[in-house]
Amino acid sequence: MVNNCFCCYSDNPYLCSQPDDIMNDLDLFEAIREGNLFAYKEMFLKYYAPLCTYAAQFLSDTDAEELVQDLMLYIWEARDHLIISTSLKSYLFIAVKNRSFNAIRKQKYRERIHAKLYSSLEEEQLDDPDFYMVDELAVKINDAIRDLPESYRKTFEMSRFEGLTNAKISSKLEVSVKTVEYRITKSLKILKGKLKDYMMLF
Repeated sequence: MVNNCFCCYSDNPYLCSQPDDIMNDLDLFEAIREGNLFAYKEMFLKYYAPLCTYAAQFLSDTDAEELVQDLMLYIWEARDHLIISTSLKSYLFIAVKNRSFNAIRKQKYRERIHAKLYSSLEEEQLDDPDFYMVDELAVKINDAIRDLPESYRKTFEMSRFEGLTNAKISSKLEVSVKTVEYRITKSLKILKGKLKDYMMLF
């Protein structure tokens, strides 16, 4: 009988594996690198819940899930050039920990900036009615940005507040440049909708 399964011609035996097969993480990752969706799905099902539980030690449940989803998406998008020098399991948990700490640092940095801004206000400004109009708008802007989905907000702030290029953001967040561009575009669209009654900001 002729074997018509094209994947059987691959050097990676995982590409011919059926769902009941149990493969080690090394074979799993190599199959993902070769674009095997079944292997990617198996990795997702195997590690998604444990990674979310781990990330929730540092972040809210919602932020933890979004962080893990971003990591999973990054692994698929970067599979061609992604190098894992440890085990797949170790890589995933270390990546979640590092991304969680980065998210915490960003939040603390933003809080320090806001505190410094308001502590630097002059007393005369507090007597100026125009100040409150500007301040009200600033509050609306901050609220609108804060309400963005976490991944959108982080990307938008790095672009607009930290002045980073899309390539730099891509590297820091470990996502593709196209993902960065998409998030910024969506963020601007959301903010325009929420702030349309105040001014054309963008």
